Amino acid sequence: MDHDTMRRTTAEFFGTFWLTFGGCGAAVLSAAYPELGIGFLGVAFAFGFTVLTMAYAVGHISGGHFNPAVTIGLWAARRCASRHVLPYILAQVIGAMVAAFTLYTIASGKAGWVPNGFASNGYGALSPGKYGLAACLITEILTTFIFIFIIAGTTSKGAAAGFAGIPIGFALVLIHLISIPVTNTSVNPARSTGPALFAGAEYVAQLWMFWLAPIAGAIAAGIVARWLYEPADMVDTAIVERGAEI
Repeated sequence: MDHDTMRRTTAEFFGTFWLTFGGCGAAVLSAAYPELGIGFLGVAFAFGFTVLTMAYAVGHISGGHFNPAVTIGLWAARRCASRHVLPYILAQVIGAMVAAFTLYTIASGKAGWVPNGFASNGYGALSPGKYGLAACLITEILTTFIFIFIIAGTTSKGAAAGFAGIPIGFALVLIHLISIPVTNTSVNPARSTGPALFAGAEYVAQLWMFWLAPIAGAIAAGIVARWLYEPADMVDTAIVERGAEI
């Protein structure tokens, strides 16, 4: 692995670690205490803030994907070089798994603690609101489509330079406010994989949907973005700078 790829994948590892640890940590640790009052709103903002903060921290290195669906969607939009796709996804999944392990270690340090789903995603009996497979599938495809569409638009030529991390972070907040009751919000296969490994076999068995749906929505968004927005040059710029090759 060359030096540039190592830097990029390290950035993706830390970004996805923070997204999973921060977002799921808010759900597992803080939302467990009603007196804190963070509820769905607090968890939604926690996920949005993780993306916003890491986009500016390491976005200039890797582009700040932190999500296999983002990487694949931007590849479909011709915004991500093919050589980055697999290394990014591997780093993202490992980052999410390490974050979930760290969070599990902390949470289980409390006497009597039980995972209770461990902020995992699910459909049917494992959906927070007991929504069926079709409803959850549509929700994940649509919300991921919109998320990638927003990323592609805010990082296109002509968009305000240097500010893309803000609407992207707030888009993720809104997505969580919509879909936490339905699927507990994935739109990110890595984020789904890490917690599921510690939540139990029933959550692992449903992971296929939280890879299939976000990737399908991301590819569709990438194809639309390729047609709608002016094609970007394949150069090494980032979400917080220009976003041409992220």
